[in-house]
Parts: sequence; C-alpha cells; structure tokens
Amino acid sequence: MRLMRGVGAVVAGFAAVAVLSGCGGDSDDGAKAASSPPASSEAAPEPEPTVEEPDYPATPAGDLDRLADEKGWLYDDSLYESASGYVADICESMTAQEGFGTEPGEWLALRTGSDEADILKAGMPKLCPKWSKVALAALSGDYVRSYSDGTYTVKANPAAPDPGSDEDQEIGPGRYRTKGDLEDCYWERTTKSGDIIDNSFATSAQEITVTIRASDGQFTTRDCGAWRLVK
Repeated sequence: MRLMRGVGAVVAGFAAVAVLSGCGGDSDDGAKAASSPPASSEAAPEPEPTVEEPDYPATPAGDLDRLADEKGWLYDDSLYESASGYVADICESMTAQEGFGTEPGEWLALRTGSDEADILKAGMPKLCPKWSKVALAALSGDYVRSYSDGTYTVKANPAAPDPGSDEDQEIGPGRYRTKGDLEDCYWERTTKSGDIIDNSFATSAQEITVTIRASDGQFTTRDCGAWRLVK
C-alpha cells in the first residue's frame, strides 16, 4: 500500500510541476503582450493642394480670358495660351487671307466652331476692331461666298460652298466675276440634262464675268480662281 501511495505522490508531483510550468508560460506571454508597443494608427490624409486662381489683368484681353474661363468656352489650347491669344491670331489671319485673295469672312465662317464663335463675338469688337464687323456678320452667316474649281448645281437658295467637300455643291443664279492672272481658265453653263448652254476657254485673262440663269442646270469651272457674286 505504501508503494501505491508513493507512485500516486510521484504522479501528483509531476502534475503539480506541469501546472506550475503552464502558469509560468502564461505569465511570460502576458508580460510580453504588455510590453509590446501599441499598433500604429493609419496615417492622416494629406491636405489637398491649393489651386491658385488665374490672375486676369484689368484689360480687354484679361476681361475676355476671364469670361471664357467662366463660360467654359473651348479653343485649341495646344496652340493658344488664352482666349485673347486665339482672337489675336484670327485677326492676323484674316488680314493674311485678304492678301491671298480669299474672302476673310468666308474663311472665318467655314473654320469656326460654336465655342470659338462665342469667343470671337465677345472679343473681336475690342481686340480686333478692323475685322470686327466682317467677323460678326460672317459668324451670323452673312459673308461673300466664293466658288472655285468644281461643278455646281444651280439652286435658288444654295447652300454655302465648302471648298474641302467632294460632294456636289450649289450655286445661285446671278452675275459672277473672277479676277487675277487667269491662265487656261475654262467654264461652262449647262442645262439640267447636261447640254452646254455657253462656255469659254481663256488662255490668258485678267477678269472674266459670267451670268448664271435661274433656268440653268449646272455651272462648271476649272482653273479660273474664285468666282464671286457681283452685287
């Protein structure tokens, strides 16, 4: 019996040691947890950068630039730094077109989008008074039309000519004239069925005038420069 009690005592002793060892381990883990630094909090978001407002000078150009930005009017900002810069370039270009023999108003009307038209209407009177009247009229559809090489259908109310179009275009009845150093200029008026009513070939000329009738079908011109309606 004493032997049995001895074995039990030994087992109990080992159990006690195991319990004490387990408690010691928990204590060490707790100490480690207590000594660990607290988890760091998320970094605070950086403040948004301050956007500086443009500095508009107290000039007609500055007033136009401010208005264009407020309205959100678009222009080719890859070429121009400002709306006023766009107007200045158009002003110079209209003078150049006149030197080339092109109608400045027609040139402007055929190349201008709606936003650009708004910029020009607001800026031309003060920034380009020389061409302001022509520009404002052209942007409203009132400009001298010219007719270069091609075949035109005769219409009482023709659509505006488009020099870059390959489609059939239209011309109204009236008296038309072309001027310049004309060489090998050929023109013809035809019926609606294509029969020639009148035609001419000029090897050299300074001025040619043709009257297109309302009853004509087509008008064809080659190497005659630009025809314009004579008012």
